[in-house]
Amino acid sequence: MARKLAPGSRLIIASHNKGKLREIEALVSPLGIEIVSAGALGLPEPDEDAPDFAGNARIKALAAATAGGLPALSDDSGFCVAALDGAPGVLSARWAGPTKDFTAAMSLVNERMADATDRRAWFVAALCLAWPDGHTETFLGRVDGTVVWPPRGERGFGYDPMFVPAGASTTFGEMDPDAKHAISHRARAFAQVLAACFG
Repeated sequence: MARKLAPGSRLIIASHNKGKLREIEALVSPLGIEIVSAGALGLPEPDEDAPDFAGNARIKALAAATAGGLPALSDDSGFCVAALDGAPGVLSARWAGPTKDFTAAMSLVNERMADATDRRAWFVAALCLAWPDGHTETFLGRVDGTVVWPPRGERGFGYDPMFVPAGASTTFGEMDPDAKHAISHRARAFAQVLAACFG
């Protein structure tokens, strides 16, 4: 049985990514949980050297929970393209380089896809809730769709402007944040966290 986080608890959001912080804060805020970011606590970013999203999420959550002495929620997520054998995948942030230039990263995806006819793509999010004693709970969410080029929209972050989720006509970069939150990979993973670990 999953360990619960009661209303009124303090929770570290183990991310330095402002876009992810905004999305996670929006998901957590109605729960009566006091949140603080790893950056606000001055916690360093650990090396993410696991081969999968769940492993990297666990690394980040455990590092923040141990250093901060509070439960910590982390996210590791990425953009996966069928024509690139699932790349950039766990290396999604690294494709953007040290300056986090996702315009360049999207161009690189398009360049490597060349004239591929398979436009299938998906976002994956692994959320891990960790406690200072080393206990963890990990949950996965996924949303499928297609790659579009050129990118469309100024909303969202990362690869959002080049991804149209299945059943939609607009990219994540064009969607109202509430519409994206309703169907995103992160929201799907968070629904599992909510059901298992809150309340």
